[in-house]
Amino acid sequence: MSGRYGVVVSFDEERGLGEVRGADGTTWPFHCTSIADGSRTIAVGARVRFEPLARFGRDEAGSIEPVEPVEAVEPVTSAD
Repeated sequence: MSGRYGVVVSFDEERGLGEVRGADGTTWPFHCTSIADGSRTIAVGARVRFEPLARFGRDEAGSIEPVEPVEAVEPVTSAD
């Protein structure tokens, strides 16, 4: 999946509504049914990948998937 990256900045589990702030600063609303793993819940602060969707006359985040933080990798040095 290509998509965009962002962070979940709000999520009301009772209502199933939340917002993702994209890397460009744009805020994208979403409904819990847009969480790709089917769990219908996601933590505030989670880093995610998502697809922009035009839905109900507005832009929303869809196909929301949590992504793991990228960890630093030690450079490989030759034993020469």
